[in-house]
Order: sequence, then C-alpha cells, then structure tokens
Amino acid sequence: MRLAAKGLTALLSIITISAALTLTPAFAGDDGNSKNVTEDEIVRALAPAPKKPLTRGLSIGPQADPVPNAVETKLIQSVRGRTTRSLSSTERDEIASAAKDKPNIDLEITFDYNSADISTKSLPSVQALGRALTSPDLKGSTFVVAGHTDAAGGESYNQELSERRADSIKRYLVEKYSIAATDLVTVGYGKSKLKDPNQPMSEANRRVQVVNMENKTTASK
Repeated sequence: MRLAAKGLTALLSIITISAALTLTPAFAGDDGNSKNVTEDEIVRALAPAPKKPLTRGLSIGPQADPVPNAVETKLIQSVRGRTTRSLSSTERDEIASAAKDKPNIDLEITFDYNSADISTKSLPSVQALGRALTSPDLKGSTFVVAGHTDAAGGESYNQELSERRADSIKRYLVEKYSIAATDLVTVGYGKSKLKDPNQPMSEANRRVQVVNMENKTTASK
C-alpha cells in the first residue's frame, strides 16, 4: 500500500509539473522565430556612419568625404520608381552587390505560408519600420526593400512570391506612413538567398530585408 501511495504521489507531481509548463507563457523568440524590433533599433541599424572630421595630412590638403560611387548612384536612380517585376535578374544582382556594404537590417518580417499577407505577429515590426523611416535621421533616404521566400516550390513561383512580399511591405509603408514610393526600391530574390540554408523550409527564410542605399543629403529627388 505504501509503495502504491508513493507511486500515486509521484504521478500526481509529474502531472502538476507538466500542467505548469503548459501554462507558462512563451516569449518572443523562444521558439526560434524572429522577435519584433523597436523603432530605435531600426534607426541605429540604418543610419549612415558619421562623417569623419576634416584633418590635414602632411603633404595634402583637407580630406574630403569619399566621392559617392557613380555606378551605384546611377543604378539606384535607374530603378527608383520602377515596378518590382520590371527588374531584370542582372539588375537584381547589381542591387544586391551595391547593398552589401550599406547600413542594413534584417527584420525577418514573416508572411503567412504561400502568401504575401504580412503575418499578425510581424505587424509591430512593420509599424516600427514605418516610424523609423519617417524619423529625422532617415527620412528622405532611398531604401531597398528585398523580399525572400523559403525553398518550397519552383524558382519562378518563388521569384514572383518574393516580389509580391516586397510590394506588400512597400504598399503598407506608403499607405500608412506616407513614405514617398520613389524612396522605396523593391526587389525580389525568391529562394536564392536563404537566411538559414541549413533549414531551407524554415519560416525564417520568408522575410524582408531593408537597406539604406543613399543618404538623404545626397539623394536626388
């Protein structure tokens, strides 16, 4: 009887602990998914590097700021105002190359499966992005909004889906935060640039990246 009672007590303890774990609230990021970011985090990530103070060398005059890359400037100007689907594969590759060393942030904005609808859990991040891009530190710059998918499906299907996702973010920012459409260059990369190639079907791959391509003081409107 005593052994039976002890066994019953142990079983009840296990049930109680299991129930407690089930009721414990999950925090953002605990399941490996992206957490929502703040407006300040986005601003800090996308703000251009501060200019170095002018100094005098031993044999040269005052050092000027680096001359903007003419090729990159021409590229960005040529795609501003273009529709996402009008970009060629060459232009997409050129944008990716130009964006590589620019201030950027991967917000891991997720979408419903097989859809361009922004997931409910990602709306706070999109709203934070809207506030950040209209802040004095970033307002007026030109930004690349790049859509990505996971590895499910064919190349052409995923390419179209990634373009729709980039367009979805742009449309939200333009409609909700009155950001100039020409300040947002949208591009889709399909499944060609997985964030987590070890888990190609992971939700983390269904995301949007944002890159600050051009400082507002040099942007040509």
